[in-house]
Amino acid sequence: MSEIVLTLREIDPSEFVGQQNVHLKLIQDAFPDVKFTSRGNNIKLKGDKKYTQAAKTKIELIIRMLRSNKSLTKADVIKALNGNVPLSDEEESQSAGNKTIVHGRNGKAIKARTVNQKKLVDSSEKNDVVFAIGPAGTGKTYTAVALAVRALKNRLVKKIILTRPAVEAGENLGFLPGDLKDKIDPYLRPLYDALDDLLPADKIEYFIQNRVIEIAPLAFMRGRTLDNAFVILDEAQNATSVQIKMFLTRLGPTAKCIITGDLSQIDLPRHQKSGLYTALDILTDIDGIGLVRLKSEDVVRHRIVKAIIDKYNAFDADSQSYRNDRDRARNKTSYRNKPVQESRKEEE
Repeated sequence: MSEIVLTLREIDPSEFVGQQNVHLKLIQDAFPDVKFTSRGNNIKLKGDKKYTQAAKTKIELIIRMLRSNKSLTKADVIKALNGNVPLSDEEESQSAGNKTIVHGRNGKAIKARTVNQKKLVDSSEKNDVVFAIGPAGTGKTYTAVALAVRALKNRLVKKIILTRPAVEAGENLGFLPGDLKDKIDPYLRPLYDALDDLLPADKIEYFIQNRVIEIAPLAFMRGRTLDNAFVILDEAQNATSVQIKMFLTRLGPTAKCIITGDLSQIDLPRHQKSGLYTALDILTDIDGIGLVRLKSEDVVRHRIVKAIIDKYNAFDADSQSYRNDRDRARNKTSYRNKPVQESRKEEE
């Protein structure tokens, strides 16, 4: 039997346990073999050593989140308990430059929230072009936009250029009313959403009107030279090889670039191969080009999103295995039938 007493220092104990002890109840539910007692600034854990140590580790992570963010939500606790936790102190101390990427609206500190997001930040600081590949919800676009805003605020670049292919996500939207901006804005909405969390609305409007921030479909990049800018190509899995080549050859001498994509969500017509596959095959060994792969463990949306991605990955793997077995069986049958068909021809 093991007994551990944790003292909550430099944080508000009521913030830690949550309203009506909701946070503490989540921790208790995650460790049913541990008896928790909360008194003042102390939390006592009692149970088998392996369980109390595991609970202690999670509680320390949650305490660190609270110290860092100055607040704690139910979602934060669930993420920590599910393993999608913030960086350790050692990992943060090894980070090149500031721990905070940039301060967003209302002074909110924007940081890498997972190990692979930190790798994306570090890779962007070391390379001029970075491919960030991973499933939905892993913070690829958000982290990339945060890095671009930081570069603009620090006057490392004069403008931010955000672009994505104007490809419908498995739907035929038909005719969209309005002028050109009205027609293309639905495709670019996720980029606006990221900016909304990082900059005040009036600042975004000012930057867009003065072309300090440009948001445009990928096709609009043709013929341009993108220099002294932080450029983000989002949803690159929906670009053809010709489009990605066109985009990358637009970069000027002082440009920085991040290309994000999710190879499990390609919306191109079936006869078209995603150009992102080719780019990853032939470009990532070039000096100055980095590659970061994010996984379902990096999902920072609702905790169910990670489970959904894992289930679809397993389903896709099973489906591919079935198709491979079916194709092998067809080829084998075809091979067996071939001599019979030839012998029949000879008899005739």
